[in-house]
Amino acid sequence: DYHAPSIERARKAAEVAGVGVNTRFDVAAAKSYPGTYDLVTFFDCLHDMGDPTGAATHVHGSLKPDGTWMIVEPFAHDHLAANLNPVGRVYYAASTFVCTPASVSQEVGLALGAQAGEARLRKVVTGGGFKRLRRAAETPFNMVLEARP
Repeated sequence: DYHAPSIERARKAAEVAGVGVNTRFDVAAAKSYPGTYDLVTFFDCLHDMGDPTGAATHVHGSLKPDGTWMIVEPFAHDHLAANLNPVGRVYYAASTFVCTPASVSQEVGLALGAQAGEARLRKVVTGGGFKRLRRAAETPFNMVLEARP
């Protein structure tokens, strides 16, 4: 994460939970964090990134051969008409004023937005070198994707 106070809070929470020895939290960009990992997690952030494919490429290179990338993103269907429900409308509104401008202001500026859908996310993930992607879980609010090298 790029937000130092959030990183410090996560470190303290991990210590209190007794997992501080097995976890690591660093201030770093999605395309430049150090290390090799069994599991990399992205929570509601891939669609906000200017260069999500670059981030996917870095995740791919940072995973151990049998590692997993867990991606939690806002739930969205692949076609606009299917997203025109109360939740989708809130997500489109937030995306217009927060997610898309944040992405456009960064390097590359892909602007996936909060309603990218699985098909578009699949292009980003496979563009980063991943061979396998599956939807592991979903709710009306989020989808959880599992990517493997």
